[in-house]
Amino acid sequence: MAGLVTKTSGLIKVGINNAKPVLHVWQQYARVELTPPTLRDFPAIRKGFSNLIQAAKTGRYREVTVREAVVNTLVAAEIYCWFYVGECIGKRHLIGYDV
Repeated sequence: MAGLVTKTSGLIKVGINNAKPVLHVWQQYARVELTPPTLRDFPAIRKGFSNLIQAAKTGRYREVTVREAVVNTLVAAEIYCWFYVGECIGKRHLIGYDV
């Protein structure tokens, strides 16, 4: 039994040491990507929306590359998934509402 505890504690130490660099990189990206937009970001957001509306009016959306289409699809899927996660958090159940 003592050998099992020794091996387990050794594995936990190795896991923590291996996870530290990965978590450090994740923390750096999280600080940048998970911050809400600031007032300086709003002109770029407005320009993006106006470009989207212009592309819809002129039909430019049909001239995207395959790479852009895949990236746009993945972004739309991510937005849908976050919406679904928010719904699950709001109703406090995975399936259906607690009536």
